[in-house]
Amino acid sequence: MEFMSSCKPFNYRSTRTSLFDGIEEGRIRATSYSSHEIDENENDQAIDGLQDRVSILKRLSGDIHEEVETHNRMLDRMGNDMDSSRGFLSGTVDKFKMVFETKSSRRMGTLVASFVALFLLVYYLTR
Repeated sequence: MEFMSSCKPFNYRSTRTSLFDGIEEGRIRATSYSSHEIDENENDQAIDGLQDRVSILKRLSGDIHEEVETHNRMLDRMGNDMDSSRGFLSGTVDKFKMVFETKSSRRMGTLVASFVALFLLVYYLTR
């Protein structure tokens, strides 16, 4: 009896819970995976996540490329339009200088009116 009193009492409850630890609501939990299999699963999930991110970045970079190409074409057209308007205005300025040299008031009035009309036309077209 002395032997029994020195031993800790046997706990049936903890033994029972450890025995049925893997069973929950009629299903058996899969706790028998090795750490290597778990690491592989985590790596596969991480690879899938990275592939999704890479595909998103690829689409985004393609969209940026298209946007840059569109803006470059628009800037080229704008540069060409500016060059043509510069040539047109230089011709007008030359005519304006010629009017001041002849000092004809009628020609000067016509030139000023045409210059204002041209300015308004260019303003309207660029707006």
